[in-house]
Order: sequence, then structure tokens, then C-alpha cells
Amino acid sequence: MLRTLIAMALFADDAVQPRVVDPGGARKPASDAVMVFNGKSMEGWVTVAGEPPGCAVDDGVMACTSGVGDIETTEKFKSAQLHLEFNVPAMPEQTGQLRGNSGVFLHGKYEIQILDSYENPTYSHGSLGGLYGQAAPLVNAARKPGEWQMYDMVFHAPECDADGKVTKKASITVLLNRVLVQDKVEINASEALGVGCQAGPLRLQDHSGFPGAPVTTMKFRNIWWRPL
Repeated sequence: MLRTLIAMALFADDAVQPRVVDPGGARKPASDAVMVFNGKSMEGWVTVAGEPPGCAVDDGVMACTSGVGDIETTEKFKSAQLHLEFNVPAMPEQTGQLRGNSGVFLHGKYEIQILDSYENPTYSHGSLGGLYGQAAPLVNAARKPGEWQMYDMVFHAPECDADGKVTKKASITVLLNRVLVQDKVEINASEALGVGCQAGPLRLQDHSGFPGAPVTTMKFRNIWWRPL
């Protein structure tokens, strides 16, 4: 009886209930997610120069071949939960960073590496799941090339004071194929990329344009975010 009375009192003091969200399922995002790739066209995406992207779309999949350039969303976000599925091609004749290589850039500047890291050693922060240039993944959870893989991320954007000075760095938690690979890691921003608290796009890298760059076709699907 006493427990019941205590529970009733606590409920009376906290009558506001959590907002209901349909969690979705396979290939279906949560009900409050922003679907930034519709699976039918490249609507909502541009090159960094603001031009229509040259990626092909078929059966819900975006295929981007070397030379199309980096692409990014026209919509921007601050803090968000993000989901993205990708397929890295098999390139057994290549090694290290020359195998299937791309990157997910949060706000267009903080890169989470995409690479064929299945039995393909390279420098640690450049592995699949790495915060490029800053933090190696906790483990190598890569699938074989040609298999679909997925990222789930919780990104907290930097915070600024009234004068625009950063008072709290951005941070990132990343799960690769449901395995934790980055755990609330602080992100060191680069002056060259811009330091501030403005919203930014989601960018996908075209890893090409340098001598000896192999031709690579990266595939993506089911890309969405939930603003936090």
C-alpha cells in the first residue's frame, strides 16, 4: 500500500509523459526522423559547389562513382541522431587507403571514416569507424566488402556563448554495425574548417582527384537524422 501511495504521488508530480515515437524497423526510420535520401532521386543533395550531383539512384540505393565530387544535403542540422547505410566495393588489387574509401562529414567538417577495413590494415584513425585525424575506433567491426554496413551516431554540436565563442566542444558517439566504436569523443575543430556553432550539412566524400586514385563506386541508402 505504501509503495502504491508513493508511486501515485510521484506520478502526480510528474504528469508530463515522454513524447511517443514509432521506432520504425528495417529500412524504415523512426516516425520523427528527417529522411534526407528519399531512395528515388538526388533531391535534397548538391555538390559542394551547389550543382546537381552526378550520383545514380536505383531501387532505393545511391551510387556515387569517383569524379562526382563530394556531395552534401541542402538541409542542415545541429545536434542529431544519425543513421546511414553504406556498401564498400571489393577492390582486392588495392591496399590501405586505396581500397573502397569515403567519409561521412558532420556539419561538412568532422569526418567519420568509411573504408574497406576487412583484413586491410592502415593507420588507426583512418580505419572504418575512425574519427579521422583524431580518434581510432575502439574495435574493428567491419563486414566484408560488398556487404551492407551501417552507422548509427549521436552527435552533439558545439555550444557557443553570445559572442560566438565555443564554450563546449562537439562530441560524437558512433556504432558501426551495432558495435560501439566511438564513445562520447570530444571533437577538436580546425580553424581552417571554421570554428563556430552554426548548423551544417551532412557530406559524403568522393575520395579521388589525386595521382593514382582508383575508380571507386560507393553505395548508400536509408540516410536519416533525428534532431536533438
